Amino acid sequence: MTTMTALSLADMDDVDVIGEAARGEVQALATLYDRYAGLLLSMANRMLGDKTMAEDLVQDVFMEVWRRAHAFEPSRGSVRTWLLVRLRSRALDRLRSARHRREVTVDDVGPKEASPAAEDPELSPDRALVRQVIAQLPDDQRRVIELSYFQGLSSSEIAAQMGSPVGTVKSRTAAALSKLRAAMNEVQLRGGGLQ
Repeated sequence: MTTMTALSLADMDDVDVIGEAARGEVQALATLYDRYAGLLLSMANRMLGDKTMAEDLVQDVFMEVWRRAHAFEPSRGSVRTWLLVRLRSRALDRLRSARHRREVTVDDVGPKEASPAAEDPELSPDRALVRQVIAQLPDDQRRVIELSYFQGLSSSEIAAQMGSPVGTVKSRTAAALSKLRAAMNEVQLRGGGLQ
């Protein structure tokens, strides 16, 4: 296992950090979040004019980063630019769809295909470990993580599917990610897998 420490990631440049995220390093995603969440939230808030929608958008962008970190190409620009382009694109999509939006029912929200990388635990020992940790989460937290990270649903879509408020989905996601990070840190300290 090659789980990185937060300190070693803090010393890396963005390209190396996103490379670690592409290899399934949870701490790498946390490092990118720490570096860029404030900037992305500020831009999203300016574009959407709604703090809750902006927070939802930033969370969705980081979920996309987790799933698509392998698609980053340093020759096409910086990590910062890549994140901002993703945010801008998603914000514009939301602004366009808000004009034509109708009430979404649970039947309207179908499951999306999971990415091949999310389905193959052999791609990274850390991803297999993450799946083990997720399996040990309380049902409501596990389901939120599975719907967002493996099926690609947004917080709003998850809320509609689960019949819960978006705020509840976000708090369950935050609690699950906190438990996931703590479990990964514990495994790193022990130097092995889960028991």
